[in-house]
Amino acid sequence: MDVAVAVNLISSVQESQEDELNSWNLAEKMMLGSLLLETGNYEFWMALGCVSGHKALRQHSFIRGLKLDVSLASAWAYLGKLYKEEGENQLGRQAFDRARSIDPSLALPWAGMSAEMITSESSADEAYDSCLRAVQIMPLAEFQIGLAKLARLSSHLLSPEVFGAIRQAVQCAPSYPESHNLCGLVYEARHDYESAVTFYRIARYAWKISALPLPESHLADISVNLARVLCKVGNVLDAVRELEYLKERGLLNVEGLQVYAVSLWNLGKNDLALSAVRDLAMCIPTIKMSSAVAAICLICTLLYSISGAGSAINWILRMPREMLESAKTSFVVSAVDAVDGTNLLQAVVSSSRGSLSSLEETIEMHLLIALSKLIRNGSGSYLNIQSAIDHLRKALHMYPCCSSLRNMLGYILLCREQWGNNHVIRRCCSVGYLDSIKQDFRSACDVIGAEAVACDATACCNMEYSLSTCKYQRAQDPSVMGIMQRWFRLEPWNPHARYFLILGLFQKSLREKYPQHLINVLKRMISTALINPLCLENLFDRYRRFQLLLCSSEICLRAGDVSGCVSYAKEASNLSLPDACIFSAHLQLCRAHAAEDNHTSLSEEYMQCLKLKSQHPVGWISLKLIESRYRPQNVLTASDSGFRDGIIESNGSWNTWLAVYNFFCGLISQQAQDFQRAEEFLAEACSLAASESCFFLCHGVNCMDLAKRQCDPQYITMGIRSLKKALEVSSIRLPFVYYLLAQAEASLGSKAKWERSLCYEWSSWSSGTRPAELYFQMHLLGQHGSEPTSGQDAYGDPQDWILRAIHLNPSCSRYWRILSKYTK
Repeated sequence: MDVAVAVNLISSVQESQEDELNSWNLAEKMMLGSLLLETGNYEFWMALGCVSGHKALRQHSFIRGLKLDVSLASAWAYLGKLYKEEGENQLGRQAFDRARSIDPSLALPWAGMSAEMITSESSADEAYDSCLRAVQIMPLAEFQIGLAKLARLSSHLLSPEVFGAIRQAVQCAPSYPESHNLCGLVYEARHDYESAVTFYRIARYAWKISALPLPESHLADISVNLARVLCKVGNVLDAVRELEYLKERGLLNVEGLQVYAVSLWNLGKNDLALSAVRDLAMCIPTIKMSSAVAAICLICTLLYSISGAGSAINWILRMPREMLESAKTSFVVSAVDAVDGTNLLQAVVSSSRGSLSSLEETIEMHLLIALSKLIRNGSGSYLNIQSAIDHLRKALHMYPCCSSLRNMLGYILLCREQWGNNHVIRRCCSVGYLDSIKQDFRSACDVIGAEAVACDATACCNMEYSLSTCKYQRAQDPSVMGIMQRWFRLEPWNPHARYFLILGLFQKSLREKYPQHLINVLKRMISTALINPLCLENLFDRYRRFQLLLCSSEICLRAGDVSGCVSYAKEASNLSLPDACIFSAHLQLCRAHAAEDNHTSLSEEYMQCLKLKSQHPVGWISLKLIESRYRPQNVLTASDSGFRDGIIESNGSWNTWLAVYNFFCGLISQQAQDFQRAEEFLAEACSLAASESCFFLCHGVNCMDLAKRQCDPQYITMGIRSLKKALEVSSIRLPFVYYLLAQAEASLGSKAKWERSLCYEWSSWSSGTRPAELYFQMHLLGQHGSEPTSGQDAYGDPQDWILRAIHLNPSCSRYWRILSKYTK
């Protein structure tokens, strides 16, 4: 009976298509003969279904084969394909499911299921995974093209599997226009725009010479893609020509209108761009929702860029509320509301945020809200950083493991420029060992690298040395340098990774007094970074190059290569940057000319610094040091007034910076041997910053010098008062202070206080760091200290102390003279 049904179906086909019998009937007749001889062979039924061109006969053959062997996976797969071609999606899905469960190594069921899943937008990732499995099993060009299409919908165009598959599809099916078109999309996603343009042109040529009747809509899609990439590479005129050609032929679709509007705006033709925007707005009610959302977002952006926030707000308010109920439009509307400040969109913003469904969208909205608070609640030219920090902290209570929120909070804390709690930044932006480096607003590595540089710049002290009076102390954390090195190894092409690693190594070399091995590494890395071409249109890229040039200049100066130092500093000064940045380059030139005793050039660069001005007080302090040491001609006290202006512009604490300035003026007066004036400056610094132990220490030392030079016990009393104040305000026991106190107390004849101060001084130093002079003082204490209560010396043998002092400093003749007295 089954053979009869098959023969009947063949006969019906023969009656309707007798002129085509010779082209297809022979294979079917041969399979029919095989079935006449062996009707129970399921393989023959499978073969008949594959070679037949009649759909009913194919269905009958596959079903008959499955009746003979229900576990025939290939029959289920071909039957599912047949049902899909006929629009029977439910039957096709069931057939594919059975085929996959019987034999997962078949490619066709995986490909068929991916085509079924893509009808649901939420299943785009699952459809991509199914098609990828099919490509891995059988790399057919059709499957590879389908994989690239699904990758575009599921945001996997950057996947290396997609790149390899579409490249192979281009080689295996060069006559398919779609393979070249998708290859162009992959290259565009990888920012290789030149290659993308090439493949789009090849795709258009393949469409023109194709023997198949391809619809013109395919040509329109290819031309729109080509125009979009031409616009990205800056060839906007050619992009506009491509789109105007499509417009003349009536092929300009919604996506083409979007590219057309952006291209006209880039050309500065705002009136034509607004006309294209109006045409695009008229198309919104007639297109599907996903395309309408993209069009709405673009219209808002262009209206804001061309006509300002008011025009964008008016258009948003005229839009039906249901058209704005999507995540993407919610972000755009919230951004417009953030920069407007009139609160006209508050109702729209509140309702549109209800469309946020995923965790990622919610997190991104919190980031946008933080930025809006940053710019909306500020006053004048200052940002309201605290308001943004408060919102991010609240968000982190809800999502404590979110790295994006942590990175943003760390970045804003860093922008606050309050260096007392920088360790909080590092805790916010912790990078795990296996964490991937993500291209966020600011990655964790970006923030940690910037924090490490800022900490070194504000608290650069050697922790092995005990004199640590700065209140912004932090332990030198070697893991930060490890993070930067790992980041650079993972992304050696990333200029940010190279930049922060160079700055970290440079500051490490500064702490270690520029060892040769670090200098060699820095020279190699900086030369590579400077050779690599950078787009200097970006302000940050120019500033990064500026910093690298100054690092090279400083390395040359330390190595004695003054000409190289001047060359790098001059190149840095020629970059297009704000005057406050260029000030640093001319300051470096001042140092270079001072090193070669070129006072004429030094005076010129000094005047240039006064002209440019620094926005930070540190720049003026550095200039003051150069002024005091080299005394350029024709210069009065311009640095003093510039320093005060710098405090105002930096929005810093007036008393704190004025205290620092007086402190440096006191040090300058000390170098000039003007100890009386130095005492006045240092006393003023102590009164302005009563919590800085370093100021009191220097004031006490200066008073001791004055007492020695003028034989005035009043200065000894002042010195003792300042030294005790330094001990009082310091969080740690300071070395040298008790030693100076011991000298002062001894000058006043207090032997007991002298002994006690020397004992405190001894305990202030860690083992292995005590200087030779301290051992010499202990020798004096052993010689002239209090009488021992037992038969042994209370402070040890004086000769042992002097021997230790000589061991640490054998070049001191005073120690040898004392030792010679013991040997006689």
